[in-house]
Amino acid sequence: MSTTNPPVPDLQLDPRAFRHLADAQVNVELDTGDMVLNIGPQHPATHGTLRIVVRLDGERVLSADPIIGYMHRGYEKLTEFRTYPQITTLINRIDWLSSFANEVPFIAAAEQLMGIEAPPRALYIRTILTELSRIATFLLFLGEMGLQVGALTPAFYGFRDREHILNLIEAATGGRFHPNFNRIGGLKDDVPWGWINDTRTAMKTVFDACDTFEDLVAGNEIFVARTRSIGIIPPDLGAAYGVSGSNLRASGVDWDLRRDGKPYLVYPELDFRVWTHPDGDSFARYWVRLQETREAARMVLQMLDGMPTGPIMAKVPRIIKVPEGEIWVETENPLGQMGYYVISRGATGPFRVKIRSASFSNVSILPWLLRGVFVPDVITILGSLYFILGDIDR
Repeated sequence: MSTTNPPVPDLQLDPRAFRHLADAQVNVELDTGDMVLNIGPQHPATHGTLRIVVRLDGERVLSADPIIGYMHRGYEKLTEFRTYPQITTLINRIDWLSSFANEVPFIAAAEQLMGIEAPPRALYIRTILTELSRIATFLLFLGEMGLQVGALTPAFYGFRDREHILNLIEAATGGRFHPNFNRIGGLKDDVPWGWINDTRTAMKTVFDACDTFEDLVAGNEIFVARTRSIGIIPPDLGAAYGVSGSNLRASGVDWDLRRDGKPYLVYPELDFRVWTHPDGDSFARYWVRLQETREAARMVLQMLDGMPTGPIMAKVPRIIKVPEGEIWVETENPLGQMGYYVISRGATGPFRVKIRSASFSNVSILPWLLRGVFVPDVITILGSLYFILGDIDR
């Protein structure tokens, strides 16, 4: 028997006949189904810690689930173990970019329960500092929104110009971030000598900064391409989700608590315009905040011209005890509707406090808003909503 292998037949095969097999093998290897991606835990503008779990088909988002709660500090429960004057130290840390504005509705709630009205000069200073907080918050947004699409220069401009406003807030209150300046019945101190003239000068800087951002960011074709028709919020749906502030006005809803809500501070005495935009996309949200920054500077100049003289504190008891009752007070804060529901049992501190923060409601629309967009647009949309995680995880 022969032990040698039989000769291999010489077959002439066409390689094109097997090309489809290689393609089929590659398709099987890449067909792994939907991909789950964690964006975070971080915020694109580092305003806290947020994690979004997105399910992707390629680079398109099929679903998005915001996972919040990393920063939850229990403010509502902490207020029950503080006296009324102590609570302002807590609540100005909820939205730390516009901290003075956080104090105003809570102090107003306590004053209304006690039947106390702050003097006219104190109300004017409160309103000026509230609008300065709005300007400082929006200047940072106007710069950082450019950063979301890869432009570094606008962010430096935003920080630079915001310093002028923080200097004013520090000169009046003693704190740049956490002023703790409001008191039941008025304010801690009057504004220092020369502060009014310095504020007028700073408003000129604000107008110049807005012109720069309009040209550098809003007029940039790359920024426009990345934000136009991206992240559109229909007005009815936005209102149903509780979206408020500039985000809702950018969808064409002409609603502002300073004009349309229960009168507070000196807004009924001011002549100002409520800005809206019909498109409801990321560009519209940028444009509306740009116009509102200019409008806030005009309001500050009006109040400086009409500032009354007189005391900055009403007569209040040495020990603050708020009479029994309950009240809801809401204001138009820089990020949107901010409200406090306070229940008093006649003690030196509240029995219960419910805080309605703007960012929490604005973020609630994200699962609907992010569905169907591309991954790079997720960052742009998050930046355009402009939320603060401390305002969500309160």
